[in-house]
Parts: sequence; structure tokens; C-alpha cells
Amino acid sequence: MKSLAFTISILLGVLTFYSCKPDSFESMDEEILTSERQRHRTIVTTDGEVDDVDSFIRFLFYTNEFDVEGLVYSSSQWHYKGDGQGTKFTSEMPNTAERYGERTELRWPGTTWMQDLIGKYKEIHPNLQLHAEGFPEPEALLELVKIGNIDFEGEMEKDTEGSDWIKSVLLDNDPRPVYIQIWGGTNTAARALKSIEEEYKGRDNWEEIYKKVSDKAVLYTVLDQDATYEKYIEPNWPEVKVIYNSDQFWCFAYPWVTRVPEELRQYLSGDFFKEHILFERGPLAGAYYTWGDGRQIDNDEEHDQGEIEVMKKSKRQQYDFISEGDSPAFFYLLDVGLRSMENPAYGGWGGRFVQSQSNPNRWEDGKHVTDFNPYTKQDDATYPQTRWVKELQHDFAARASWSVKSYEEANHAPEVSLKHDKDLKVKVGDKVVLQGQASDPDGDELEYLWWHYMEAGSMQGVVQIQDRESKEASFVVPEEARVGDTIHMIFEVRDNGYPSLTRYQRVIVYVK
Repeated sequence: MKSLAFTISILLGVLTFYSCKPDSFESMDEEILTSERQRHRTIVTTDGEVDDVDSFIRFLFYTNEFDVEGLVYSSSQWHYKGDGQGTKFTSEMPNTAERYGERTELRWPGTTWMQDLIGKYKEIHPNLQLHAEGFPEPEALLELVKIGNIDFEGEMEKDTEGSDWIKSVLLDNDPRPVYIQIWGGTNTAARALKSIEEEYKGRDNWEEIYKKVSDKAVLYTVLDQDATYEKYIEPNWPEVKVIYNSDQFWCFAYPWVTRVPEELRQYLSGDFFKEHILFERGPLAGAYYTWGDGRQIDNDEEHDQGEIEVMKKSKRQQYDFISEGDSPAFFYLLDVGLRSMENPAYGGWGGRFVQSQSNPNRWEDGKHVTDFNPYTKQDDATYPQTRWVKELQHDFAARASWSVKSYEEANHAPEVSLKHDKDLKVKVGDKVVLQGQASDPDGDELEYLWWHYMEAGSMQGVVQIQDRESKEASFVVPEEARVGDTIHMIFEVRDNGYPSLTRYQRVIVYVK
């Protein structure tokens, strides 16, 4: 994510089929219990912007939730190393070309910062293991750090350690999807795909390889930060799945004050970060960049948010949040019960997206993809992400406390499940009984709430929920519902620990 915005205006559509999910995002094994969390394979590609660093710090606190397959340095329109020979380069992206002109390198942060942060992760790793299983060994993470295509923005002419690594993961025999997080440019991922094409196209098994890679690769991209997706990936690999976040991420990025309602800004405030993240939470959380912290990334003169005078001029408070514009890429992978991995249109911690009418393998947000914002009383293109700010920040705060606290001193999320199927088929006028259940590992008291996520479904009428603040609730399918409509009901469970933590189950009601 970077500090200039680009918007798109493509006609999009939402699938409303009640009998099946889109083939591109098939649900997991239907026999899996609704309370069981899923771990997904993922590769991070990053250009080292200040918000990438803060995203990476948070990511490390969640590495037990993923099967991390690679951590790859890449370039972007905002950061590139240069070739060391004085070659001059001008961006292909018009705004960046105008802003920077001809350069031999641009704000390059180096290729050691991920290793440095993994070193801080190593210091807290024993304590993290007290709280949850699955945190990878620091040495294993270090082995996953690779240098990709970094010489210039969009450079994808040569194979690199990073592109070769992505290529090997896409070609391995594990059939699970590989979610490639694009925090900078797509060029290293593009080079990996290009290398596969160069090696196999024309061979007898090319169609098999093409299908295998297309079925596995999922790109979650935050803006287009070079031209390699448009110029190479889309025309040559149209069946590679893409989740494209061009708007919703801004509530977790530099202009968050303009996107987050005043009532939620406290969770991105300096007071919040002082209490929960920066101090007495170990070396990894302590490395997190904030406004007015007196620090600056080497070789990046534009990372000036740490200067007190810049902070005051920008009307920020000390230790306020700067940006984590790339974090939605892994928020999307966190299985908290919202089922958004089944279909990006369902919405969840990583945002809500609709399927492109021009490319069924591409899911996008945009000005027309809105959720109703209860604070402003208006439809809001950022709110599909903003609505989760409090819960995400509380979750981060709890994770940071795991660095230094015993299990008994810290908080852990409730376990939530359903007493019935997660998908129900009903008729207009039927009474639908919803039954959830939950337990808390810390013995905390729990609060329950059933709510209708109207924008995620196709039935746009009002649903009157009875006993919505109990484990068992009900509603009558409204008369305005039509055959084929879907109604998304969210069972939200929050504990009273400190900070309070929230988990969910989603019931999709299909009108037949």
C-alpha cells in the first residue's frame, strides 16, 4: 500500500445463486465442524514501505494461523533498489513518474529488515507458544526469506531467488490454494508465472501445468503498484484468481482519519498504542512505527511521521497509528468463523468484494461496493473493512500481550460453533430457529448477538430477529424474499476479558 490512491470504475456483479458457491472459491470440506479453524498456505511479497513493516510485525503475531510458504522482497513504484550501475529509470505509473521523475533508485529499505524483525520474534517465541499451538520456529521463517525482483519497478525480465521460490511452491504436489499477498508490486509473482510459462509452454503437459497453477494461485493485491498484472498476468494467466483491494484498505492506511468514524478512531489512537502495543509488550511490538516516535527507516526520507514537528503539522497525536494498508491481505486469511474464504462477497476481516463481470476469476471492491455505515447513516465504500476495526485492534492487542504475559494473565478468544447446519433452506414465511453455542478458554463471561449482514446476501428486506442477544434466536422469512435469495445471519460472541475478543459463526439461509 502506498500514499497515492488509484481508483477503478469497472462494472461488477454479485453472484446470488443459492444452490452452489462460485467454482473459483469452493468451500472447504463440508464435513468439517463449523467451529474448526482452517490454516491456509500463504506467501508475502513486500517492498518495505513503513506500512509494510508495521503489517509484517502484526503478521508475525499471527503466523500460527497460516502455513507460511515464503517471505519475499519485491519492488514497486514506490521502492526499488536500482541495478548498481547507474541506470536511470522512470516509472510506468503516471503519478509516480510525475512525482519522482528519472531515478537510479528509489527509497530502497534494503533486504534485511524482515530478518531483523524475525530476530525480535525469536525473543518472544517461547512466550507465544504458551498461548497457542503452531507458531513456526524462527529459524524456519528465516529460511523462507527470499530476495525477489527488486532492481526496478515492474522488473520481471530475470529469474530471482524469490521468483524461483514462488514458482516451486506453485508447482509442488500440495493441491491447496496458495494465497500470494501483494504488498508492493506484482512483478516477482509475475516473473514466477513467466518462468513456468517459459519452461512448460509447448510441452505435452502444458495444459495440465497451466490448470494446476491457475487452480492454486490466488493473488490478494492492494492497489496496482506496478504494471505487471495488467501487462502480463491478466492476459497470460486469466484463470489465476485475484482479490483486488483498491478502496476498503484505506481505513487501515495513511488517510485513516478521513475514513474511520470518530467513534472508532480511539482504536487507532496514540493512547491505544501506548497501552496495548508499544510499551511493556516485548521487542517485536515495540518495533512498531507510529506518529511522533522519533524513528525513521534508513534511506526513506518520506518516512517522516516520526518527527514531532511533522506530527503536529499533520494534526496527529504522539503514537497515533500511521498505516497498515497491506494487513487486509492476511486479515482475509484469518478464520474467525465468518466464512469469507468460501466467497469474497461474503465479507469478513479482510473486506468484502464482488465478482467482476468481465473476469469471473477477479473479485474487486470500489465505490459501488458499500456497507451501511451506522455512524454516518450512509452507504460507505470503506465500511466493509472499517466495521471490523475495533475487533481487529483488540485482537492485535491481545496478541501483543502474549509476548510477555502468562496464559492466565492474558486473554484468548472464545470458541464458537452452531448446533445445526451452517446452510439452511427455507421458504417464505417460515420461522427460522438459529442456535449457537460458545465457550471461553479463560472462563470469561460471554455476550451474544445475532445480526443480519444484509449486504452479504441478496435479500435486501429487513429481518426482524427475536431474542437476538441470546444463543438461540429466530426470525420469520419476510414476504419480500424471493426464491433464490440468500440471507446471511452472523452469530457474534464477545468475551468480557481485557481486551475483549470476538469470534463468529455465519448461517446462510437459502430461500427455496
